[in-house]
Amino acid sequence: MNWDRIQGNWKQVTGRAKEQWGKLTDDDLDVIAGRRDQLAGKIQERYGVVKDEAEKQLAEWERKATDAWFVTKE
Repeated sequence: MNWDRIQGNWKQVTGRAKEQWGKLTDDDLDVIAGRRDQLAGKIQERYGVVKDEAEKQLAEWERKATDAWFVTKE
């Protein structure tokens, strides 16, 4: 999945981020606003992992992203 698509639809994917990283707060996700580097930093901070581990987790999460994440409810 293209990160630009995740960033552009950030409000829709915040639930997915909270499922993956439950220690992230709504405030964290609002501040992150889809910026990948900010998300990696918050993962490091909340989970006490090194940058490489945060990037690994983020890359895996990004690979899981599917079109279903972006379906709008009408």
